[in-house]
Amino acid sequence: MAALAQSLTPDMLNPSQGGFAPPDRSLLRRTAQNGDDQDASRSARAPSRIGAIPTYGIPPASGASDSGFDSLNRVRKRPKLYPGAPKAKARGPGTPQPSPPKAKVQTPVSPSVAGTFPGQPARRRLKPDDDPFANVGFHTGTFLTKAAVEVWGGYSTNPGRINQPKASAFYTVAPELLIASDWERHSLIADLRGSFTGYKTTFPPLDGGPSPVPTSIDTPSFNGKVNGRIDARRDTRINTELRMRVFTDNPGSPNIQQGLSQYPLATTIGGTAGVEHDFNRLQVSVAGVADRTTYQYSKLTDGSSTTNDDRNFNQFGALTRVSYDLMPGVKPFGEFQIDTRKHDVQFDRSGFQRDSNGGYVKAGSTFEFSRLLTGEAAIGYALRTYQDPRLTDMKGLLTSASLIWTATGLTTVTFGATSSIDETTLPGVSGSISRDYSLQVDHAFRRWLIGTAKVGTGTTDYDGTRLDKRYFVEGDLVYKLSRTFQIKAQVRQDWLESSIAGASSSATIVMLGVRVQR
Repeated sequence: MAALAQSLTPDMLNPSQGGFAPPDRSLLRRTAQNGDDQDASRSARAPSRIGAIPTYGIPPASGASDSGFDSLNRVRKRPKLYPGAPKAKARGPGTPQPSPPKAKVQTPVSPSVAGTFPGQPARRRLKPDDDPFANVGFHTGTFLTKAAVEVWGGYSTNPGRINQPKASAFYTVAPELLIASDWERHSLIADLRGSFTGYKTTFPPLDGGPSPVPTSIDTPSFNGKVNGRIDARRDTRINTELRMRVFTDNPGSPNIQQGLSQYPLATTIGGTAGVEHDFNRLQVSVAGVADRTTYQYSKLTDGSSTTNDDRNFNQFGALTRVSYDLMPGVKPFGEFQIDTRKHDVQFDRSGFQRDSNGGYVKAGSTFEFSRLLTGEAAIGYALRTYQDPRLTDMKGLLTSASLIWTATGLTTVTFGATSSIDETTLPGVSGSISRDYSLQVDHAFRRWLIGTAKVGTGTTDYDGTRLDKRYFVEGDLVYKLSRTFQIKAQVRQDWLESSIAGASSSATIVMLGVRVQR
């Protein structure tokens, strides 16, 4: 095979590197893999990883499923999308998770407490607490129970309400118990309140005769009611009530015997049962009433006792009420009641027959205007006739009211009015008609400091033979330490003006107490 000689060129004798072949054809020429970029990358230093958060190609939990169960073995629920809402795109391996939007206020509690944990039921929104110091009570089964007791200590310038006053220090213990059912249907509420007031001073018999004030004027009292409602149908309810009251005659009353060692206790036990039905906006209720009042024997200072059987009586009656829902917040009504009173003894200690028949009729309305004015007010006429022809009929105007006006968020005004025809032991007197009116203003200086101003007046007419006028002014201050403890203070001034000489009196009472509630 013939060999061809290589031609001689000037580059062959060139001593410089690369002079044998052109630079673009040299086997040692630089390429993209080992060119200048590679030299630049070799000369640059890698960033330090000290203190830096490591990053990986696959984000955590990128392979978690939207279905199945969570760590608490609860079914994982897919988020609900409303119409028009953008759907979340599937993320593959290596796709970084989108950063969540920054919240303006960070939740200071865990998701389980805040109710934002996936699969957790939505928390029920709590109602705003209007009174952070109110008694919340405690649950016993399906009943809500609230208990409280007040302990007072005070001083009265005239506890016996006599013309020649005699002061005394005193104490009062007043327990309370409220039990209410928490049922979807029917209702049962028990409200029990009692008190006992003990005085340090006694009133011994006078040298000239018996004292108009008992030797011991300690006064216990109790007032309890149990109300039940049976929802027979949607528009028909059966209402029942059991009540009990323990009381004594008021100091200064002409019904008090002279020469007593202590006040005789009186007890009234009764009940009411009726049916209430709604005819669209018209509501009609009919009920029967039964009560029995008994008095203890009177204990005298000489050690003997006298009976009070002539004051014991039974009362039976019927009550009807018709109301109409005229407009939101206004519900006028009409009420009618008849009753009869039968005494255990036909003739009393003065020889009078005190069995009687009576009743009343009244008309009024209930109010509820956006919670600014609530309650009811009524006016009517009462009449009572007696079996003894020597006793005149008792009749007169009847007023009743219980209105609460929320003047401002801090001030509340309450107006009350009551009227009644009561029994008496005065010879030749049929009975007494009592009317009382009161106005009370409550103001919250702070949520924990409540001030109260109260004024009132009243009259008692003993069938024209005696007229007593009553006035009082009262100031209260309540300091609420917590939901359990409260400190109370009260100052009260009473006046009694009587048409009988020597029966007028006045008294000043100062009290300081503590209330404990649960």
